[in-house]
Amino acid sequence: MLASSELVPIVGVADLNRARDFYGGVLGLPVADESPFAMVVDSNGTMLRLTAVEKPVPAPYSVVAWKVSDIAATVDELAQRGVTFVRYDSMVQDDGGVWTAPDGTKVAWFLDPEGNNLSVVQFA
Repeated sequence: MLASSELVPIVGVADLNRARDFYGGVLGLPVADESPFAMVVDSNGTMLRLTAVEKPVPAPYSVVAWKVSDIAATVDELAQRGVTFVRYDSMVQDDGGVWTAPDGTKVAWFLDPEGNNLSVVQFA
C-alpha cells in the first residue's frame, strides 16, 4: 500500500528562520513552501518538511542523509559554506571527517542548528 506513496521526511526545528538560513542558505535547498508552523524544502524532488516544535529532541544518529556521488567534493563544498563535520572518538575519520565503512561506503556527519544529526553518504 505505501510502497507507491512518496516518503516525506520530517525534521523538528524550534526556529524556522534559523532553519531557512541553514537548509535554504547553507545547504542550498530551495524553499518550496512556508507557513508559521512549517517550512518545506526541495531536495532533488523530495519534500523535506521542517516542522516547528517547541523543543526539538535530537537523535544520536542521522535523521536525514543525502546520497552523493563524490563525498570529498561535497564535504569540501559544505565546509566552505560553514558546515562543521562531527568527529566521533570511536571511528577513524579522514581530515574532512569522512568515515569509511568496511564495505567501502563513506559517511560524514554534521548537525543542523537544532542539533539534528544529518549526513552525506557515498555508497560503495
